Amino acid sequence: MNPIPELAPHLKQLRLSGIFDSLEARNRQAIDGKLAYTEFLALLIQDEVARREQKKFTLRQRRATFRSTKTLDQFDFDRLPKLNRALVHDLATGRYLSERAPVLIVGQVGVGKSHLAQALGHCAIRQGIDVLFTPCAQLTASLNAARAAGGYERKLATLARIPLLIIDDFGLKPLRPPADEDLHDLIAERYEQAATIVTSNLDFHEWDQAFPNNRLLASATVDRLRHNAYCLVLDGPSGRNPKIAPPAGHSTLANISKANHS
Repeated sequence: MNPIPELAPHLKQLRLSGIFDSLEARNRQAIDGKLAYTEFLALLIQDEVARREQKKFTLRQRRATFRSTKTLDQFDFDRLPKLNRALVHDLATGRYLSERAPVLIVGQVGVGKSHLAQALGHCAIRQGIDVLFTPCAQLTASLNAARAAGGYERKLATLARIPLLIIDDFGLKPLRPPADEDLHDLIAERYEQAATIVTSNLDFHEWDQAFPNNRLLASATVDRLRHNAYCLVLDGPSGRNPKIAPPAGHSTLANISKANHS
């Protein structure tokens, strides 16, 4: 008698879908391989653990709101020969996360700052860390919207608790009140409490220019970001090269030429 049909509803009730999905295949494997009961059970438990880990990974990826699935394997290190590869790979291990240290990435447009930041975010997710990726302008806009709705403190506390916050394109637009104060408050809340990655087109010495209305606020915010930070400078050509179309009529002329010689 095959007990699997009877086990199916119980496994669903216990939310053991990983075991349910692989039960028949593992049962055949156990019979063919003459596995001990404990070996068979271990395989089923491994399947359930793997399913749950994949579910958590997928959920973290969705919550991270990455722009794309950029990974470190896809990053073109050869285009940036001056980049400190050893530091990048060290950051990929996640040591900065336990240190709750900032990672600051600067460089010109198109050199791969956002790609690298998202790649480090993907590494963190694989290590079971919750991540949020957000452009700086969108971040401050969300805080301002929360203020208008009477939920600023709750929104600030939520952002402050995220283990890894990636702020993209810092300084791309000047921070006008109340955005400058909101960003300062968030950085102050996260200071030495959680890891933050920041990307910017501005050189490090230009970061105070992002706060045109309050130099004191700029100094206080930037000082917290720079303290114990890992700094990466991406110096190289833009990777966003346009595709050059062939001259008009090129393919037609080539076909005519081939026809004349045939």
